[in-house]
Amino acid sequence: MQPAALVPYECDALLAFRERPLCVVLPESQEEVVQVVRLCHHFGVPFVARGSGTGLSGGSTPVPGGIVIAMNRLNRILKVDVEQRFAVVEAGVVNLDITRTVASRNLLFAPDPSSQPVCTIGGNVAFNSGGAHCLKYGMTSNHVLALKVVLPDGELAFLGSESLESVDADYVGMFVGSEGLFGIALEVTVRLLPRPETYRTVLAAYRSLQAAGDAVSQVIAAGILPGALEIMDHLSIQAVEAAVHPGYPTDAAALLIVELEGEQHQVEAEWRRLESVLKASQPYLLKAAQNEEERLKIWKGRKSAFSAAGRLYPDYIVQDGVVPRSRLGEALAEIERLSQKWGIKVANVFHAGDGNLHPLIMFDGNQPGSYERAEELASEIIDVCIRLGGSITGEHGVGMEKRRFMPRQFGPAEIACMNATRDAVDPKRLANRGKRLSEEFTSAHTLVGAHPLERAGVIARE
Repeated sequence: MQPAALVPYECDALLAFRERPLCVVLPESQEEVVQVVRLCHHFGVPFVARGSGTGLSGGSTPVPGGIVIAMNRLNRILKVDVEQRFAVVEAGVVNLDITRTVASRNLLFAPDPSSQPVCTIGGNVAFNSGGAHCLKYGMTSNHVLALKVVLPDGELAFLGSESLESVDADYVGMFVGSEGLFGIALEVTVRLLPRPETYRTVLAAYRSLQAAGDAVSQVIAAGILPGALEIMDHLSIQAVEAAVHPGYPTDAAALLIVELEGEQHQVEAEWRRLESVLKASQPYLLKAAQNEEERLKIWKGRKSAFSAAGRLYPDYIVQDGVVPRSRLGEALAEIERLSQKWGIKVANVFHAGDGNLHPLIMFDGNQPGSYERAEELASEIIDVCIRLGGSITGEHGVGMEKRRFMPRQFGPAEIACMNATRDAVDPKRLANRGKRLSEEFTSAHTLVGAHPLERAGVIARE
């Protein structure tokens, strides 16, 4: 592989962290993945698995002297059981392709991150991805029944089963969200759910961001459980409207998207209650989608928000801290205050139903010091989330970006437990080294010249 061909693998969607890998392996079978991992274990070479590179925390960034194992060619859907409602897929299968495959059977795969048309199931498993409908359906961990994985020493392991019930320890729950520290998923058995009979999707426009945040609490307090509750602020509305023209009101300070789904009679009953609650929250505009085309147009705008932000500034950092729903309005007000304090524009797009914030912190990387100032603002937003009783990450993961925040949320005993668990599975710390848990390491090849794989004749430098 020529040096220029390695450039796309230097980072994921978080461009601030870059490292050119020693090489990239493109396996075409599960057996080839296992062989590569066994070689890495034998020679002490760090490795990281990579799907489509849509991660936002530096989770698939290589380390010096390490290799990338690109899983995209393992993209087969191996089995679909309509009666038992599950599918067995390889790690390189694109998220949306599962739903496309089973749509004719009126089934779907529920987790729907914004990168759904390109992100892979292996990455969803590694970072326990969520999406707009996680309020009702939960995260990836709620939809994975079983896993076939290769551990960091090359051993194959089978975790979980096709059944919803398990008598063993929850090894699936331990592996999902581990950010690649416990090895690489080869096959994933996922739950399939019935496709809702009908949807009702509504936009509510507000004059303030806090009013939209408070409306979320009012909806939940009324006992209504929507399929999705999303908020976009003025900056993100402007960017999205210019990019994909979903018909959003461009004078709104905030936009709330609420979607009900289920059986026809249930949705109609919930809609009457929802409409009453939303009107009481005093939006200046309330607009319901009249057909499937209008519904998809609304969601196209929301799903395009991250990419559309590039119209505002050359660069941005996106955080994904979480706060309790009851304190959402307070958190949004704090973010607005911090934005003014630092003189940095922040666009807010987030999963309001579970308090998962996605502030997009704008900066121009060509301006000296702009990235550092954006990082300081991001750090203060994370502090706000912790102070309000939330978390440093909801679905993007810790990766490289949030390692320094771990001690702010977890005590020494908790971090020691995490390290001990990781070392029990991977004592050499080869699997996705340098992610999630802070660690000091020295790249051996920089000290002695040739890389271990070079000395063994496995690879050759150009």
